[in-house]
Amino acid sequence: MANDTALLVSQLQRQLDGVHALVVIETDDESAVRDALFQAVPATVSLRDWSLVRGLRDARLGGDGAEGTRDPVDALAWLPKNASHQRTVVVLYDLSAHLAEPRIARALKEAVEWARGTFSTIVLVDHRAELRTMHVGSLGAEAHRVAVPTPTEADLEEAIRATVKDISRSRRIEASVRRSTLEAMARGLRGLTRRQAERVVAAAVTEDDRFDDSDLERILLLKRNACADLEGVLEFVQAPTTMDEIGGLGRLKQWLANRHLASVEEAESFGLSLPKGVLLLGVQGAGKSLAAKAVATAWKVPLLRLDAGALFDKYVGESERKLRDSLAQADRMAPAVLWIDEIEKGFASASSLSSDGGLSRRMFGTLLTWMQERRSATFLVATANDISALPPELLRKGRFDEVFFVDLPGPEARAKILSIHLAKRRRDPARFELPKLVEATAAYSGAEIEAGIESALRVAFGDGRREPTTADFLESFRASPPISVVMADRVAELRAWAAQRCVPAD
Repeated sequence: MANDTALLVSQLQRQLDGVHALVVIETDDESAVRDALFQAVPATVSLRDWSLVRGLRDARLGGDGAEGTRDPVDALAWLPKNASHQRTVVVLYDLSAHLAEPRIARALKEAVEWARGTFSTIVLVDHRAELRTMHVGSLGAEAHRVAVPTPTEADLEEAIRATVKDISRSRRIEASVRRSTLEAMARGLRGLTRRQAERVVAAAVTEDDRFDDSDLERILLLKRNACADLEGVLEFVQAPTTMDEIGGLGRLKQWLANRHLASVEEAESFGLSLPKGVLLLGVQGAGKSLAAKAVATAWKVPLLRLDAGALFDKYVGESERKLRDSLAQADRMAPAVLWIDEIEKGFASASSLSSDGGLSRRMFGTLLTWMQERRSATFLVATANDISALPPELLRKGRFDEVFFVDLPGPEARAKILSIHLAKRRRDPARFELPKLVEATAAYSGAEIEAGIESALRVAFGDGRREPTTADFLESFRASPPISVVMADRVAELRAWAAQRCVPAD
Protein backbone atom coordinates (compact mmCIF):
# COMPACT_ATOMS: atom_id res chain seq x y z
CA MET A 1 0.00 0.00 0.00
CA ALA A 2 1.37 3.43 -0.96
CA ASN A 3 2.27 5.80 1.88
CA ASP A 4 -0.41 8.36 0.96
CA THR A 5 -3.13 5.68 0.77
CA ALA A 6 -2.06 4.15 4.08
CA LEU A 7 -2.13 7.57 5.73
CA LEU A 8 -5.62 8.34 4.41
CA VAL A 9 -6.91 4.93 5.58
CA SER A 10 -5.43 5.58 9.03
CA GLN A 11 -7.05 9.03 9.22
CA LEU A 12 -10.44 7.64 8.20
CA GLN A 13 -10.23 4.83 10.75
CA ARG A 14 -9.76 7.43 13.50
CA GLN A 15 -12.55 9.71 12.27
CA LEU A 16 -15.08 6.97 11.47
CA ASP A 17 -14.96 5.41 14.94
CA GLY A 18 -18.56 6.28 15.82
CA VAL A 19 -17.65 9.36 17.87
CA HIS A 20 -17.83 11.92 15.04
CA ALA A 21 -21.29 12.22 13.51
CA LEU A 22 -20.26 14.47 10.60
CA VAL A 23 -17.00 14.23 8.61
CA VAL A 24 -16.06 16.37 5.63
CA ILE A 25 -13.54 15.39 2.93
CA GLU A 26 -12.60 17.96 0.29
CA THR A 27 -11.02 16.29 -2.75
CA ASP A 28 -11.28 15.96 -6.52
CA ASP A 29 -10.04 12.36 -6.31
CA GLU A 30 -13.22 10.50 -5.33
CA SER A 31 -11.85 7.13 -6.40
CA ALA A 32 -8.96 7.38 -3.93
CA VAL A 33 -11.38 8.24 -1.11
CA ARG A 34 -13.70 5.42 -2.13
CA ASP A 35 -10.87 2.87 -2.10
CA ALA A 36 -9.67 4.12 1.29
CA LEU A 37 -13.19 3.92 2.75
CA PHE A 38 -13.50 0.26 1.74
CA GLN A 39 -10.34 -0.45 3.75
CA ALA A 40 -11.11 1.86 6.68
CA VAL A 41 -14.70 0.80 7.42
CA PRO A 42 -14.90 -2.61 9.17
CA ALA A 43 -17.01 -5.31 7.53
CA THR A 44 -19.29 -5.28 10.60
CA VAL A 45 -20.28 -1.67 9.85
CA SER A 46 -22.78 -0.90 7.10
CA LEU A 47 -21.29 1.28 4.33
CA ARG A 48 -23.68 3.22 2.11
CA ASP A 49 -23.12 5.95 -0.45
CA TRP A 50 -25.34 8.45 -2.25
CA SER A 51 -25.17 10.56 -5.37
CA LEU A 52 -27.80 12.57 -7.19
CA VAL A 53 -27.64 10.11 -10.10
CA ARG A 54 -27.64 6.74 -8.28
CA GLY A 55 -29.50 7.47 -5.06
CA LEU A 56 -28.69 5.76 -1.75
CA ARG A 57 -27.20 2.27 -2.05
CA ASP A 58 -25.02 -0.35 -0.37
CA ALA A 59 -21.52 0.87 -1.30
CA ARG A 60 -19.95 -2.59 -1.13
CA LEU A 61 -22.52 -4.24 -3.37
CA GLY A 62 -22.84 -1.31 -5.80
CA GLY A 63 -25.64 -1.19 -8.33
CA ASP A 64 -28.68 1.07 -8.22
CA GLY A 65 -29.84 2.90 -5.12
CA ALA A 66 -32.95 2.28 -3.08
CA GLU A 67 -36.25 3.25 -4.68
CA GLY A 68 -37.05 6.95 -4.34
CA THR A 69 -33.73 8.08 -2.78
CA ARG A 70 -32.22 10.20 -5.53
CA ASP A 71 -33.64 13.34 -3.99
CA PRO A 72 -31.29 14.26 -1.12
CA VAL A 73 -34.16 14.90 1.32
CA ASP A 74 -35.66 11.47 0.62
CA ALA A 75 -32.22 9.82 0.92
CA LEU A 76 -31.48 11.44 4.28
CA ALA A 77 -34.98 10.66 5.57
CA TRP A 78 -34.54 7.01 4.52
CA LEU A 79 -31.73 6.46 7.03
CA PRO A 80 -33.62 6.70 10.37
CA LYS A 81 -36.43 4.58 8.94
CA ASN A 82 -34.32 1.77 7.51
CA ALA A 83 -30.95 1.79 9.29
CA SER A 84 -31.91 2.82 12.81
CA HIS A 85 -30.52 -0.28 14.55
CA GLN A 86 -27.17 -0.67 12.82
CA ARG A 87 -24.05 1.46 12.95
CA THR A 88 -23.63 2.93 9.45
CA VAL A 89 -21.17 5.07 7.52
CA VAL A 90 -23.06 7.09 4.90
CA VAL A 91 -20.97 8.78 2.18
CA LEU A 92 -22.71 11.63 0.35
CA TYR A 93 -21.07 12.89 -2.85
CA ASP A 94 -21.51 16.55 -3.89
CA LEU A 95 -24.23 17.31 -1.33
CA SER A 96 -22.79 20.63 -0.14
CA ALA A 97 -23.81 22.39 -3.36
CA HIS A 98 -27.46 21.76 -2.40
CA LEU A 99 -27.30 22.98 1.21
CA ALA A 100 -28.41 26.50 0.29
CA GLU A 101 -31.89 24.96 0.00
CA PRO A 102 -33.55 25.06 3.48
CA ARG A 103 -35.27 21.66 3.25
CA ILE A 104 -32.03 19.86 2.33
CA ALA A 105 -30.08 21.62 5.08
CA ARG A 106 -32.84 20.63 7.56
CA ALA A 107 -32.71 17.02 6.37
CA LEU A 108 -28.93 16.93 6.89
CA LYS A 109 -29.29 18.27 10.45
CA GLU A 110 -31.79 15.54 11.30
CA ALA A 111 -29.59 12.88 9.66
CA VAL A 112 -26.64 14.03 11.78
CA GLU A 113 -28.83 13.73 14.90
CA TRP A 114 -29.70 10.19 13.85
CA ALA A 115 -25.99 9.44 13.34
CA ARG A 116 -25.17 10.66 16.87
CA GLY A 117 -27.76 8.34 18.36
CA THR A 118 -26.57 5.25 16.49
CA PHE A 119 -22.79 5.89 16.57
CA SER A 120 -22.97 6.30 12.82
CA THR A 121 -21.18 8.84 10.61
CA ILE A 122 -22.31 11.08 7.77
CA VAL A 123 -19.40 11.73 5.36
CA LEU A 124 -19.57 14.61 2.86
CA VAL A 125 -17.20 14.20 -0.08
CA ASP A 126 -16.95 17.21 -2.35
CA HIS A 127 -14.48 19.21 -4.39
CA ARG A 128 -15.33 22.17 -2.17
CA ALA A 129 -17.46 21.34 0.86
CA GLU A 130 -18.85 24.65 2.14
CA LEU A 131 -20.93 24.42 5.33
CA ARG A 132 -21.44 28.13 5.90
CA THR A 133 -24.93 28.69 4.50
CA MET A 134 -27.43 30.32 6.86
CA HIS A 135 -29.57 27.18 6.86
CA VAL A 136 -26.83 24.80 8.03
CA GLY A 137 -26.24 26.74 11.24
CA SER A 138 -23.70 25.23 13.63
CA LEU A 139 -23.03 22.06 11.63
CA GLY A 140 -20.01 23.67 9.98
CA ALA A 141 -18.30 24.13 13.33
CA GLU A 142 -19.14 20.56 14.41
CA ALA A 143 -17.83 18.91 11.25
CA HIS A 144 -14.51 17.07 11.43
CA ARG A 145 -12.43 17.61 8.30
CA VAL A 146 -10.12 15.00 6.81
CA ALA A 147 -7.34 16.26 4.55
CA VAL A 148 -6.49 13.87 1.72
CA PRO A 149 -2.68 13.49 1.88
CA THR A 150 -0.70 14.10 -1.28
CA PRO A 151 1.72 11.37 -2.38
CA THR A 152 5.38 11.50 -1.40
CA GLU A 153 8.10 11.51 -4.06
CA ALA A 154 8.53 7.77 -3.50
CA ASP A 155 4.78 7.24 -4.05
CA LEU A 156 4.90 9.34 -7.23
CA GLU A 157 7.90 7.48 -8.58
CA GLU A 158 6.02 4.25 -8.01
CA ALA A 159 2.95 5.74 -9.77
CA ILE A 160 5.08 6.78 -12.78
CA ARG A 161 6.52 3.27 -13.14
CA ALA A 162 3.09 1.65 -12.76
CA THR A 163 1.47 3.98 -15.31
CA VAL A 164 4.13 3.36 -17.95
CA LYS A 165 3.88 -0.39 -17.31
CA ASP A 166 0.07 -0.33 -17.66
CA ILE A 167 0.25 1.60 -20.94
CA SER A 168 2.86 -0.79 -22.32
CA ARG A 169 0.38 -3.65 -21.97
CA SER A 170 -1.87 -2.19 -24.64
CA ARG A 171 0.61 -0.40 -26.94
CA ARG A 172 4.31 -0.49 -27.79
CA ILE A 173 6.26 2.02 -25.67
CA GLU A 174 9.94 2.91 -26.04
CA ALA A 175 11.06 3.54 -22.47
CA SER A 176 14.52 4.84 -21.64
CA VAL A 177 14.87 7.35 -18.82
CA ARG A 178 17.76 8.14 -16.49
CA ARG A 179 17.36 7.63 -12.77
CA SER A 180 17.99 11.33 -12.10
CA THR A 181 15.28 12.32 -14.59
CA LEU A 182 12.80 9.90 -13.01
CA GLU A 183 13.49 11.50 -9.63
CA ALA A 184 13.04 14.96 -11.16
CA MET A 185 9.69 13.87 -12.62
CA ALA A 186 8.50 12.61 -9.24
CA ARG A 187 9.69 15.82 -7.60
CA GLY A 188 7.94 17.90 -10.26
CA LEU A 189 4.64 16.04 -9.74
CA ARG A 190 4.50 16.81 -6.01
CA GLY A 191 1.24 18.45 -5.02
CA LEU A 192 -0.90 16.31 -7.32
CA THR A 193 -3.04 13.44 -6.18
CA ARG A 194 -2.03 9.97 -7.34
CA ARG A 195 -4.80 9.92 -9.96
CA GLN A 196 -3.80 13.35 -11.29
CA ALA A 197 -0.17 12.28 -11.51
CA GLU A 198 -1.11 9.10 -13.38
CA ARG A 199 -3.19 11.10 -15.88
CA VAL A 200 -0.33 13.55 -16.46
CA VAL A 201 2.20 10.78 -17.06
CA ALA A 202 -0.21 8.88 -19.33
CA ALA A 203 -0.81 12.00 -21.44
CA ALA A 204 2.95 12.62 -21.81
CA VAL A 205 3.73 9.02 -22.75
CA THR A 206 0.86 8.42 -25.21
CA GLU A 207 1.61 11.63 -27.10
CA ASP A 208 4.53 9.95 -28.93
CA ASP A 209 4.59 6.42 -27.44
CA ARG A 210 7.93 7.20 -25.80
CA PHE A 211 9.08 7.64 -22.23
CA ASP A 212 12.47 9.31 -22.01
CA ASP A 213 14.30 12.30 -20.54
CA SER A 214 12.55 14.71 -22.92
CA ASP A 215 9.21 13.93 -21.21
CA LEU A 216 10.27 15.84 -18.08
CA GLU A 217 9.43 19.24 -19.56
CA ARG A 218 6.14 17.91 -20.97
CA ILE A 219 5.16 16.43 -17.60
CA LEU A 220 5.82 19.74 -15.83
CA LEU A 221 3.71 21.59 -18.41
CA LEU A 222 0.84 19.11 -18.05
CA LYS A 223 1.06 19.46 -14.28
CA ARG A 224 0.58 23.21 -14.64
CA ASN A 225 -2.56 22.56 -16.68
CA ALA A 226 -3.81 20.05 -14.09
CA CYS A 227 -3.38 22.65 -11.35
CA ALA A 228 -4.75 25.55 -13.37
CA ASP A 229 -6.61 28.08 -11.23
CA LEU A 230 -10.02 28.39 -12.90
CA GLU A 231 -10.83 31.57 -10.98
CA GLY A 232 -7.83 33.40 -12.41
CA VAL A 233 -6.29 34.32 -9.04
CA LEU A 234 -3.07 32.31 -9.45
CA GLU A 235 -1.04 32.46 -12.65
CA PHE A 236 2.03 30.55 -13.77
CA VAL A 237 4.78 32.94 -14.84
CA GLN A 238 7.58 31.96 -17.17
CA ALA A 239 10.87 32.90 -15.49
CA PRO A 240 14.21 33.34 -17.32
CA THR A 241 16.02 30.05 -17.71
CA THR A 242 19.37 31.35 -16.41
CA MET A 243 20.61 34.19 -14.23
CA ASP A 244 22.62 35.47 -17.22
CA GLU A 245 19.34 36.85 -18.59
CA ILE A 246 19.00 39.14 -15.56
CA GLY A 247 21.11 42.28 -15.32
CA GLY A 248 22.22 43.71 -11.97
CA LEU A 249 20.78 42.61 -8.60
CA GLY A 250 24.20 41.37 -7.48
CA ARG A 251 23.51 41.28 -3.72
CA LEU A 252 20.15 39.58 -4.21
CA LYS A 253 21.75 36.95 -6.45
CA GLN A 254 24.42 36.29 -3.83
CA TRP A 255 21.78 36.04 -1.09
CA LEU A 256 19.88 33.47 -3.17
CA ALA A 257 23.07 31.51 -3.88
CA ASN A 258 23.55 31.01 -0.13
CA ARG A 259 20.07 29.57 0.28
CA HIS A 260 18.14 26.82 -1.40
CA LEU A 261 14.44 26.01 -1.38
CA ALA A 262 14.82 22.37 -0.39
CA SER A 263 12.03 20.09 0.70
CA VAL A 264 10.84 20.36 4.30
CA GLU A 265 12.35 16.96 5.06
CA GLU A 266 15.77 17.88 3.63
CA ALA A 267 15.90 21.16 5.54
CA GLU A 268 14.85 19.63 8.86
CA SER A 269 17.30 16.73 8.54
CA PHE A 270 20.10 19.29 8.18
CA GLY A 271 18.84 21.32 11.14
CA LEU A 272 17.55 24.23 9.06
CA SER A 273 14.25 26.02 8.76
CA LEU A 274 13.05 26.79 5.26
CA PRO A 275 13.47 30.36 3.94
CA LYS A 276 10.19 32.27 4.31
CA GLY A 277 10.39 35.03 1.74
CA VAL A 278 11.58 38.48 0.76
CA LEU A 279 9.93 41.88 0.43
CA LEU A 280 11.17 43.88 -2.55
CA LEU A 281 10.71 47.65 -2.38
CA GLY A 282 11.84 50.00 -5.06
CA VAL A 283 11.45 52.59 -7.75
CA GLN A 284 8.71 51.80 -10.23
CA GLY A 285 10.11 49.90 -13.21
CA ALA A 286 13.50 49.34 -11.56
CA GLY A 287 13.24 45.55 -11.78
CA LYS A 288 11.27 44.25 -8.79
CA SER A 289 9.28 41.90 -11.01
CA LEU A 290 12.48 40.68 -12.61
CA ALA A 291 13.89 40.16 -9.12
CA ALA A 292 10.92 37.92 -8.29
CA LYS A 293 11.65 35.91 -11.43
CA ALA A 294 15.31 35.76 -10.41
CA VAL A 295 14.33 33.86 -7.26
CA ALA A 296 12.49 31.16 -9.23
CA THR A 297 15.33 31.04 -11.77
CA ALA A 298 18.02 30.64 -9.12
CA TRP A 299 16.20 27.77 -7.42
CA LYS A 300 14.69 26.24 -10.58
CA VAL A 301 11.17 26.05 -9.15
CA PRO A 302 7.76 27.17 -10.51
CA LEU A 303 6.82 30.85 -10.17
CA LEU A 304 3.19 31.55 -9.23
CA ARG A 305 1.81 35.09 -9.36
CA LEU A 306 -1.09 35.95 -7.05
CA ASP A 307 -3.34 38.68 -8.43
CA ALA A 308 -4.47 40.43 -5.25
CA GLY A 309 -7.06 42.47 -7.15
CA ALA A 310 -8.79 39.33 -8.43
CA LEU A 311 -9.35 38.09 -4.87
CA PHE A 312 -12.12 40.54 -4.02
CA ASP A 313 -15.60 39.21 -4.65
CA LYS A 314 -19.02 40.75 -4.10
CA TYR A 315 -20.35 37.69 -2.27
CA VAL A 316 -19.82 37.39 1.48
CA GLY A 317 -17.01 35.02 2.36
CA GLU A 318 -15.92 34.42 -1.24
CA SER A 319 -12.88 36.73 -1.11
CA GLU A 320 -11.49 34.97 1.96
CA ARG A 321 -12.17 31.58 0.37
CA LYS A 322 -10.35 32.57 -2.83
CA LEU A 323 -7.31 33.63 -0.82
CA ARG A 324 -7.32 30.43 1.28
CA ASP A 325 -7.70 28.28 -1.83
CA SER A 326 -4.92 30.13 -3.66
CA LEU A 327 -2.52 29.75 -0.75
CA ALA A 328 -3.43 26.07 -0.42
CA GLN A 329 -2.83 25.57 -4.13
CA ALA A 330 0.58 27.25 -3.84
CA ASP A 331 1.39 24.86 -0.99
CA ARG A 332 0.42 21.91 -3.17
CA MET A 333 2.82 23.13 -5.86
CA ALA A 334 5.74 23.36 -3.41
CA PRO A 335 8.61 23.75 -3.76
CA ALA A 336 7.56 26.96 -5.51
CA VAL A 337 7.85 30.75 -5.39
CA LEU A 338 4.64 32.66 -4.70
CA TRP A 339 4.84 36.23 -6.03
CA ILE A 340 2.39 38.92 -4.84
CA ASP A 341 2.98 41.91 -7.09
CA GLU A 342 2.27 45.41 -5.69
CA ILE A 343 1.06 43.93 -2.43
CA GLU A 344 0.06 47.36 -1.12
CA LYS A 345 -2.79 47.53 -3.66
CA GLY A 346 -4.38 44.36 -2.36
CA PHE A 347 -3.97 44.90 1.38
CA ALA A 348 -3.46 48.66 1.91
CA SER A 349 -6.91 49.10 3.48
CA ALA A 350 -5.97 46.63 6.22
CA SER A 351 -4.06 49.39 8.03
CA SER A 352 -6.95 51.87 8.09
CA LEU A 353 -10.61 52.08 9.00
CA SER A 354 -11.89 51.14 5.56
CA SER A 355 -15.48 51.06 4.42
CA ASP A 356 -15.39 47.39 3.34
CA GLY A 357 -16.79 45.97 6.57
CA GLY A 358 -13.42 44.65 7.73
CA LEU A 359 -12.85 42.51 4.64
CA SER A 360 -9.34 43.86 4.00
CA ARG A 361 -8.29 43.19 7.59
CA ARG A 362 -9.67 39.64 7.48
CA MET A 363 -7.89 38.99 4.19
CA PHE A 364 -4.67 40.43 5.56
CA GLY A 365 -5.04 38.32 8.70
CA THR A 366 -5.42 35.19 6.56
CA LEU A 367 -2.22 36.05 4.69
CA LEU A 368 -0.26 36.73 7.90
CA THR A 369 -1.46 33.46 9.46
CA TRP A 370 -0.33 31.53 6.38
CA MET A 371 3.04 33.33 6.39
CA GLN A 372 3.54 32.43 10.05
CA GLU A 373 2.30 28.84 10.09
CA ARG A 374 2.89 27.32 6.66
CA ARG A 375 4.88 24.10 6.58
CA SER A 376 5.39 23.82 2.83
CA ALA A 377 8.45 24.84 0.83
CA THR A 378 6.61 27.86 -0.59
CA PHE A 379 8.77 30.99 -0.75
CA LEU A 380 6.90 34.31 -0.73
CA VAL A 381 8.14 37.23 -2.82
CA ALA A 382 6.17 40.44 -2.28
CA THR A 383 6.87 43.58 -4.30
CA ALA A 384 5.79 47.11 -3.41
CA ASN A 385 6.18 50.64 -4.79
CA ASP A 386 4.57 52.66 -1.99
CA ILE A 387 5.98 51.83 1.45
CA SER A 388 3.59 54.23 3.21
CA ALA A 389 0.59 52.15 2.10
CA LEU A 390 1.85 48.90 3.65
CA PRO A 391 0.30 47.74 6.94
CA PRO A 392 2.98 47.97 9.68
CA GLU A 393 2.38 44.33 10.69
CA LEU A 394 3.79 43.22 7.34
CA LEU A 395 7.13 44.90 8.06
CA ARG A 396 7.53 43.37 11.49
CA LYS A 397 10.77 41.46 12.01
CA GLY A 398 10.36 37.80 11.15
CA ARG A 399 7.64 38.17 8.52
CA PHE A 400 10.30 38.05 5.79
CA ASP A 401 13.85 36.74 5.78
CA GLU A 402 15.02 39.99 4.24
CA VAL A 403 13.78 43.30 2.83
CA PHE A 404 15.61 44.38 -0.33
CA PHE A 405 15.56 47.79 -1.99
CA VAL A 406 15.67 47.67 -5.79
CA ASP A 407 17.10 51.00 -6.94
CA LEU A 408 17.84 52.27 -10.44
CA PRO A 409 20.62 50.19 -12.02
CA GLY A 410 24.23 51.36 -11.75
CA PRO A 411 26.64 51.67 -14.72
CA GLU A 412 27.69 48.00 -14.73
CA ALA A 413 24.10 46.80 -14.42
CA ARG A 414 22.97 49.19 -17.18
CA ALA A 415 25.64 47.84 -19.52
CA LYS A 416 24.40 44.32 -18.83
CA ILE A 417 20.74 45.32 -19.31
CA LEU A 418 21.52 47.09 -22.60
CA SER A 419 23.42 44.05 -23.87
CA ILE A 420 20.63 41.66 -22.86
CA HIS A 421 17.89 43.63 -24.63
CA LEU A 422 19.96 44.24 -27.76
CA ALA A 423 20.82 40.54 -27.97
CA LYS A 424 17.15 39.61 -27.46
CA ARG A 425 16.37 41.65 -30.57
CA ARG A 426 19.08 39.91 -32.56
CA ARG A 427 21.52 42.84 -32.45
CA ASP A 428 25.19 42.41 -31.53
CA PRO A 429 25.91 44.77 -28.57
CA ALA A 430 29.52 45.10 -29.78
CA ARG A 431 28.26 47.03 -32.84
CA PHE A 432 27.11 49.93 -30.66
CA GLU A 433 28.92 52.43 -28.44
CA LEU A 434 27.84 50.97 -25.12
CA PRO A 435 29.72 53.51 -22.92
CA LYS A 436 27.70 56.34 -24.50
CA LEU A 437 24.44 54.42 -24.00
CA VAL A 438 25.34 53.63 -20.39
CA GLU A 439 25.99 57.33 -19.72
CA ALA A 440 22.77 58.39 -21.46
CA THR A 441 20.66 56.03 -19.31
CA ALA A 442 22.07 57.12 -15.93
CA ALA A 443 18.64 57.91 -14.47
CA TYR A 444 16.70 55.17 -16.29
CA SER A 445 15.12 52.02 -14.91
CA GLY A 446 15.53 48.66 -16.59
CA ALA A 447 12.00 48.87 -18.00
CA GLU A 448 12.71 52.34 -19.42
CA ILE A 449 15.94 51.11 -21.04
CA GLU A 450 14.03 48.30 -22.72
CA ALA A 451 11.32 50.71 -23.90
CA GLY A 452 13.97 53.08 -25.33
CA ILE A 453 15.61 50.27 -27.31
CA GLU A 454 12.22 49.16 -28.62
CA SER A 455 11.36 52.74 -29.64
CA ALA A 456 14.63 53.22 -31.55
CA LEU A 457 14.11 49.94 -33.41
CA ARG A 458 10.63 51.06 -34.46
CA VAL A 459 12.02 54.32 -35.82
CA ALA A 460 14.66 52.43 -37.83
CA PHE A 461 12.04 50.00 -39.09
CA GLY A 462 9.78 52.84 -40.23
CA ASP A 463 12.72 54.56 -41.92
CA GLY A 464 13.14 52.02 -44.67
CA ARG A 465 13.84 49.04 -42.42
CA ARG A 466 17.42 50.15 -41.91
CA GLU A 467 19.67 48.94 -39.09
CA PRO A 468 19.57 51.14 -35.95
CA THR A 469 22.61 53.15 -34.89
CA THR A 470 23.95 54.34 -31.55
CA ALA A 471 22.56 57.79 -32.44
CA ASP A 472 19.06 56.31 -32.79
CA PHE A 473 19.21 54.88 -29.28
CA LEU A 474 20.64 58.10 -27.81
CA GLU A 475 17.85 60.13 -29.42
CA SER A 476 15.25 57.66 -28.14
CA PHE A 477 16.48 58.00 -24.56
CA ARG A 478 16.75 61.80 -24.84
CA ALA A 479 13.16 62.12 -26.07
CA SER A 480 11.65 60.21 -23.13
CA PRO A 481 12.50 61.57 -19.65
CA PRO A 482 12.75 58.82 -16.98
CA ILE A 483 10.34 58.53 -14.07
CA SER A 484 13.15 59.28 -11.61
CA VAL A 485 13.26 62.80 -13.09
CA VAL A 486 9.51 63.28 -13.48
CA MET A 487 8.87 62.10 -9.89
CA ALA A 488 12.18 63.08 -8.33
CA ASP A 489 10.76 64.04 -4.92
CA ARG A 490 8.97 60.73 -4.48
CA VAL A 491 11.99 58.71 -5.54
CA ALA A 492 14.21 60.66 -3.14
CA GLU A 493 11.76 60.02 -0.29
CA LEU A 494 11.69 56.28 -1.02
CA ARG A 495 15.50 56.10 -1.13
CA ALA A 496 15.76 57.97 2.17
CA TRP A 497 13.34 55.54 3.86
CA ALA A 498 15.16 52.48 2.48
CA ALA A 499 18.65 53.69 3.37
CA GLN A 500 18.46 52.47 7.00
CA ARG A 501 15.82 49.76 6.63
CA CYS A 502 16.63 47.71 3.54
CA VAL A 503 19.47 45.76 1.94
CA PRO A 504 20.40 47.07 -1.54
CA ALA A 505 19.53 44.46 -4.17
CA ASP A 506 22.52 45.50 -6.27
